[in-house]
Amino acid sequence: MPRAVRRSLVSDQVFRILCEEIVTGAYAPGEKLPTQRALAADLGVNMAPVREAVKRLEQLRLVEVRHGDAMRVRDWRADGGLDVVSHLLFRAGGLDRETLASVLEARRLMLTEAARLAAERRSPEQAARIGKLAERLTAGPDAEAAQALDWELMAELVDASGNVVLGLIMNSIRQAYLEHAAGLRAVVADLDELAPLYRRAAAAVQRGNADAAARAVRELTSRQERRLLEALA
Repeated sequence: MPRAVRRSLVSDQVFRILCEEIVTGAYAPGEKLPTQRALAADLGVNMAPVREAVKRLEQLRLVEVRHGDAMRVRDWRADGGLDVVSHLLFRAGGLDRETLASVLEARRLMLTEAARLAAERRSPEQAARIGKLAERLTAGPDAEAAQALDWELMAELVDASGNVVLGLIMNSIRQAYLEHAAGLRAVVADLDELAPLYRRAAAAVQRGNADAAARAVRELTSRQERRLLEALA
């Protein structure tokens, strides 16, 4: 496969090439990477963008660099964090279906429990915002607006849950999600069918009914999961 690199945003492109090769298994955990000089020669770039790309790989815990030793690939399954998810999901060949299924499953589990906690912990102001977002979603917005409102509602549920870690998870995936929103728009397909579930979830949170809120969000996210996977099949 050609690995020619355009001059614009060179370090970003070097990073994406190396990241792709690591997460797809072209380099196995523990394997030595070529030297930075060899990588630069192979990619037809100077050393500076390679050094910058390697630093980013270190930050993601995809490689280990020791002074006087070769760069070695780390096992991203054992050492990686949430920042690796977007690189697994949005690869050069497009959306990775297996990773997407895992992401959607995690989304369903996380938001179900967030809704349960939100019903128990939300402030009156948070309950009101959740209700207003649900109403806006049932008012027939176009698909792009509906997708943005869906994200906003789920983020509000997580915020109302009072769990800081769930909030950080949402923060960590926001940019990747919004950058690829068009390809994930099926999450709000058949909005007329989803609308009652948004209302049920919001009403349950407002009443403080944790079990009902969890059930509504679990059903909502399960339907979204099926629609998105079917659309991308």
